[in-house]
Amino acid sequence: MSADRTSLSTASGPGRVLVAVYGVLAVAATARSAVQIVRDLDEAPLAYLLSAVAAAVYVLATVALAKGTGGWRATAWSAVSLELTGVLVVGALSVGAPELFADATVWSGFGSGYGYVPLVLPALGLLWLWRTRPRWAVDSR
Repeated sequence: MSADRTSLSTASGPGRVLVAVYGVLAVAATARSAVQIVRDLDEAPLAYLLSAVAAAVYVLATVALAKGTGGWRATAWSAVSLELTGVLVVGALSVGAPELFADATVWSGFGSGYGYVPLVLPALGLLWLWRTRPRWAVDSR
């Protein structure tokens, strides 16, 4: 491995763009779910509460990726993995059993309402976490 690879943090170089996109998605998902829960929770409780969970995951992933060291790396791995699992499970359910959802969530249709960013972003996040892993993790293989 090259020496410059080990100096990368999750919030440097391309990681800055990743953190920024996570931040935008966190704000968008939080605002959307807050409005839906306050105004219309009784119309689609599952969908709106799932959107709130997605928003919380995006906020956590944004902070963890921005911090990017120590325990925050483990938190980032967990949050981004949870996000990928959520978008795959909710995406599959929303396509295969749409009657479960009275309205769309952030993860419905694999994130189609958000230009599939919720599907692509965790893959990029996991790739970036892997790419910026500490040198001791690389050397111990």
